[in-house]
Amino acid sequence: MNFFGFGTQTNVEFKLDNVEGRKTVEVAQEKGKPERLYLFLSHESVSGKAILDLGPKPKKIEHTGIKIEFIGQIELFYDRGNHYEFTSLVRQVAQPGELLENKSFDFDFANVEKQYESYNGINVRLRYFLRFTIMRSFASNIVKEQDIWVHNYQKHPEINNSIKMEVGIEDCLHIEFEYNRSKYHLKDVIIGKIYFLLVRIKIKHMEIALIKRESTGSGPNLYNESETLTKFEIMDGAPVRGESIPVRLFLGGFDLTPTYRNVHNKFSVKYYLNLVLIDEEDRRYFKQQEVTIWRKQPSAAAKAARQHREFNRDVGSSSSETTTNNNNTEGTTDGDSTQTD
Repeated sequence: MNFFGFGTQTNVEFKLDNVEGRKTVEVAQEKGKPERLYLFLSHESVSGKAILDLGPKPKKIEHTGIKIEFIGQIELFYDRGNHYEFTSLVRQVAQPGELLENKSFDFDFANVEKQYESYNGINVRLRYFLRFTIMRSFASNIVKEQDIWVHNYQKHPEINNSIKMEVGIEDCLHIEFEYNRSKYHLKDVIIGKIYFLLVRIKIKHMEIALIKRESTGSGPNLYNESETLTKFEIMDGAPVRGESIPVRLFLGGFDLTPTYRNVHNKFSVKYYLNLVLIDEEDRRYFKQQEVTIWRKQPSAAAKAARQHREFNRDVGSSSSETTTNNNNTEGTTDGDSTQTD
């Protein structure tokens, strides 16, 4: 990243500690370009160094101090002028003076609390980032930011009752649906049944959908955005009284987050199962039921399997590069040279 002021050109790079073997997450940034961010957990320390490069021909930079901050903030896309910080820690790494050469600055935000998960939504973004700032009196500050991604593992719910409800139209349709639990982890399987107790209308087919609903703001600035993550048919043809239709939905194939409720009084994310019946006149009858999604801590076996996959991926990448280099070498013979880009 380049900065210009009084003819100077500088570059700042963050080097985080303990990133070897650390999981990364691919995240779409504001301009749509994907970026891989290191994944941290709620109480992990964030430490490392910021490396300042003044360029091939360094020029003196006068400053009023240098600081490194760790910030957690919420950005509402309809209110871009205001960012809501819920975490802000500052380390003063240099007193006022002059910069004459390249330099690195150590930082350590030990056991910093990261109470919320990182989130990129339709109308809101929750992010954690490091900010390096060279403060100057007579020129614009030099600023560089580096994002990280945060996950918070949750304990198994102590209470996880099944969902059982009866719905219908008087003297026309009476159904009962039942799901085995009300709370599911991100890789769980939703299992349920639909019972037809009374059928006096001609049902053509039935479908179920998983819906994600993001709510931001409050009052006149309340925005609700719903996204259908999946929808599929679970019955084709007219049911009869006493018939039972099984439901099985694997959550592991979808890009889900946990359920977020009133995060810092700014936004919520909830999930719903939407059951829809369509009759022969294409009239739709539906019932929506909220389910809670939570993040389960991976087992030791799952961690080992993930590390093995990442190792194989890295080895495969290295082997591919070696093969390419060998092919390029073999392509050059006496009296006949091959140029490769």
